[in-house]
Amino acid sequence: MSNSHTALEEASPWIRRFVSAIPKNGVVLDLACGAGRHTHFLLNAGFTVLAVDQNIDAICQEKHPRLEVARMNLEGETWPLTGMDFSAIVVTNYLFRPYLAELPKMLTAGGVLLFETFAQGNGEFGKPSNPDFLLKTGELLSFSAQNGLKVLAYEDLYIDHPKPAMIQRLCAVKGVLQGHIPLQFRA
Repeated sequence: MSNSHTALEEASPWIRRFVSAIPKNGVVLDLACGAGRHTHFLLNAGFTVLAVDQNIDAICQEKHPRLEVARMNLEGETWPLTGMDFSAIVVTNYLFRPYLAELPKMLTAGGVLLFETFAQGNGEFGKPSNPDFLLKTGELLSFSAQNGLKVLAYEDLYIDHPKPAMIQRLCAVKGVLQGHIPLQFRA
């Protein structure tokens, strides 16, 4: 298992920024987890994690009491996660629109969706360049509105690190953010 220092370095700044919004109870889904950089970060932050991907070779040997790893075809004819509930869902560098609307259904009340992936214009900088894998302008905002998610933060921008890219980022909650007191403004 990676140490917390390494996991912190490897995790997306967006995920690191909003990890405190994730409810401590329940399970966090690391969807299309890849080599597990966010899985490691979430475990080190004290969460229970279900890490899923078609290729789990890079993470399947990991042993941790709060980790479950599952090989799943996320782009097959049926959605393999139907009926499961999560306190948060983390998605980075992955987009498969046919099952996108399933994500809010799987969030528990107060559950958080952290999403970060490539956006239109990314082809200028390399792959992915296929529009099927690039978010349209405002797509995550529209998606949130259509699915009753409250947007806590959103970005649609160019980044230059770790490599030049156009990306969209979203932090949204299903219902009310639990465990947080709204800011009080005084005159």
